[in-house]
Amino acid sequence: MSKTNFEFLDALGQIARDKGISVETLLDALANALVAAYKRRPDAAEEAVVTIDPDSGEIRVYGQELDEDGEVIREWDDTPDDFGRIAAQTAKQVILQRIREVERDMKYEEYAGREGDIVTGIVQQTDNRYTLLDLGKVEALLPQAEQVSYERYEHGTRLKAYIVEVRKTTKGPQIVVSRTHPGLIKRLFELEVPEISSGVVEIKAAAREPGHRTKIAVWSNDSNVDPVGACVGARGSRVRMVTNELRGERVDVVPFSDDPVELIQNALAPARVREVRLDEETGTATVVVSDFQLSLAIGKEGQNARLAARLTGWRIDIKSETQLAEEEAGYEDQEWAEGEWVEDESGEMIWKPAEGGEVMSAEEWSHQSEEPPVTEATEEAEA
Repeated sequence: MSKTNFEFLDALGQIARDKGISVETLLDALANALVAAYKRRPDAAEEAVVTIDPDSGEIRVYGQELDEDGEVIREWDDTPDDFGRIAAQTAKQVILQRIREVERDMKYEEYAGREGDIVTGIVQQTDNRYTLLDLGKVEALLPQAEQVSYERYEHGTRLKAYIVEVRKTTKGPQIVVSRTHPGLIKRLFELEVPEISSGVVEIKAAAREPGHRTKIAVWSNDSNVDPVGACVGARGSRVRMVTNELRGERVDVVPFSDDPVELIQNALAPARVREVRLDEETGTATVVVSDFQLSLAIGKEGQNARLAARLTGWRIDIKSETQLAEEEAGYEDQEWAEGEWVEDESGEMIWKPAEGGEVMSAEEWSHQSEEPPVTEATEEAEA
């Protein structure tokens, strides 16, 4: 074994150890490249194979003659006299290229199939299109569409994000992450709540308005474990960790139930529900609450009711006891009381008389019930 070959194999072994690539992989890549280099010679055989002895480092080229089936029928040593110089020139280029390819493949394999996982990165670059997160070996892309509108990502800040897609590109894996995905909530709770990561407690449903409020419904597979208590933690310590990572986003944790009435009641927390009436055909739940609970049940700009509807899968129509009583009285008192409540384009519930006539909102209905109806007689009297 020559000193040059020894140094070559020693360098190859060192590169393989440093980069986590097998020596066999590098030797195969080099052999394939040397075949291509050999075939560029004017006197080269049409078919050839290059062998590299892993012990001595000796490189040989064998010309081959194949039959119609592609079987080798003759083989001879056709190593050029100056092939050592060609090999040395080719080796460096091939090894560097192969290292880059293997490193890209290894990075991709590390993240391939991890959609739905959570990662922690450091903010590197931000513009009006996306934010780059440094994950260590690779960078993740946080597009504007996946960002919470009011969050500001300052350079050097540590940030947790949810992997929504891993793409394979010629430059390595491109990892797309999100801060708005409901899955981020589930993963954050898994990190903070051992009962969830062990499978004792499950998050059955989640509804989120990123940056503002989230509701999750939890269930325990062990009757001795309170699912809500496990998620909230002692003095709210666990849910507070999730809220801090979400930069103040409010998180409501409610118990899950297979009974839709009970689930709807739980989902509207912190409001207390008096009654739930289900209409299976339309998928609508009419919820009755005390007068002083109405605004709490609906929430700011309808947020509580909206999240509860997403969490349960039911369309939720919330009425106070007074509203319901006035509506039911209206059914009896009004001559055109037959009709139905329907949702208009803006999502507001309006009363549509069966015999035609002017439609009315719940507020107008309530107001009308407090005042005597206007008739021709009253108009003449006022005149």
